[in-house]
This record gives sequence, C-alpha cells and structure tokens, in this order.
Amino acid sequence: MSLKRLWIFMPEETDDSEEYDMFITRTISGAILLILIIGAILFGGPVWLVLLGLLSIMALYEMLKTLKLDKTAFAWVAYFACLLLYGILWSSRFELVLLVLIVYFIAIMTIYVIKWPSYEVTDISKALFSFFYAAFILSFMYQIRMMDNGIYYMWLVFISAWGSDTCAYLVGILIGKHKVPSTLSPKKTIEGCIGGVVGAGIIGFVYGNILSDIILGIVFASICMTGSIISQIGDLAASAVKRNMDIKDYGKIIPGHGGIMDRFDSIIFVTPIIYAILYVMKSFDIVITLM
Repeated sequence: MSLKRLWIFMPEETDDSEEYDMFITRTISGAILLILIIGAILFGGPVWLVLLGLLSIMALYEMLKTLKLDKTAFAWVAYFACLLLYGILWSSRFELVLLVLIVYFIAIMTIYVIKWPSYEVTDISKALFSFFYAAFILSFMYQIRMMDNGIYYMWLVFISAWGSDTCAYLVGILIGKHKVPSTLSPKKTIEGCIGGVVGAGIIGFVYGNILSDIILGIVFASICMTGSIISQIGDLAASAVKRNMDIKDYGKIIPGHGGIMDRFDSIIFVTPIIYAILYVMKSFDIVITLM
C-alpha cells in the first residue's frame, strides 16, 4: 500500500468492488455522523441534549438486544430511566443523576420479585450493566459540554477516542509487527496501540497550544494520552461482549460501521474519565485559562 493511498484512507486497488463500495459507505455515513455531532456540540443546550438522548436510547436498545433483554419488562424500565436521566440533565440538577441509578435498581428488583421465577439473577446483572454501560456513562458528554469552557473540553473526548484510533490505525499499518497479547482483536499491534497514545498526545498538545499556550498544551496532551489508553480498553471491552454473545456488530443503524455501540464504544469509556479529571482539577481550584 502506497503512502499516498494510505493517508487519504483509500483501500488498495482491487477487483473486488464490494470492498470499495463498503469504503464509500463507511466514509459517507461517518461524515454525516461527524457533521451532526459537531453541529450539536456547537449549538449545545437542548440540541446536544436531544442528540445524546437519542444516541443513548439507541445504544441501550442495542445492548439490551445483545443480552436478550429487549423484549422483557426490564427493557421498558431502562428506557424510562434513560428519559428520566436526560430530563434531570435538562433541569441542570446534576446532583440528582445518581438517584436515577438507585430508582432504576429498585424498579428492576421490584419486577424481579413480582415476576419471580420468570427472571434469573443474571438478568438483573444484565439489566444494570446495559443501562450503566450504554446510557448512563454516555450522558457525561452533556455534563462536560455544560462545564465552563465545555465546548472546548468536548474535543478532548474525540481526540482521545477517534483521534487515537486513527493514529493507531496509521501506525499499525506502517510499522506494526508485534500483535497485542489478546485474541479479542487479532489485527491490533503493540506499535499501533503506542502510536495511538502518542498521536493523541500530540494532537492534544497542538490543540491546547492553539487555544492558549504551551502549558495548556502539556495539560491537554496528558489528558488525551490518558484518554487514549482508556479508549483502547473500551474498544476491547465492547469486542469482548460481542464475542461472548457471538455477534459481529451491535446493530446496523450506521451503514458500514454497525450500531451506535460499535461506533461509540471507546467514547463511552473515555467520557467519564475526562469528566472526572476536569472535575478534580476544578475541585482543587486548578484553573484552565483559554484564549
């Protein structure tokens, strides 16, 4: 593969038109998704809230279906809890967010008791896991956006996840030789993983330096490198669930990419970590000065 074709993400010349068609499909659907996300982040407020709410509901449905709970009473309670969660976020009562988890737990335990012995204890674990993993964690993207300077912090999430993934892919293609010691993703290489971390750090440094100065660049680089490590774990974690349930993709709603969970698996892991870092910095009066 030539460098020219690599850097514009073009596949190698092949007689198999199906592979090329898939590339075009992935590119178009990915571009549309990216435009929607960028637009919603820039608008913020209700626009970003509604988009995140829709993404959370769809991700929740995919996870419930994967774990074979989509046609149970647990699913309807999970959807209601998701709507309640975003209603609380809309009211800016962030201190009440944890109560959603408590109410959800009590609700599914009530169903478990009423319907006993229709459900197993493992079904409760799956219901809790689905809501927390696919819906609750994703909601932290709204909380980051609503922080002071949140519109700038949001891009740290995408640099850590999608930026890191792109860098890992490029480095893996160019110099990747040593496979990661995991059967979850046989195509991943150690060089690619390291390249993802370093690449995210470089992008974060440039981003911070553009916004303010070299100090902010170093801070953002550190955050993005940490986020990159977490995002790669998130990617493998999502793959592990799919392997356990013997499926290829979580869904088909994004042509060429799969489902929401397939596209946002690393985002889901990165978001709460970056939120926690920013929250701790704020708690210790570590001020990030922009512009």
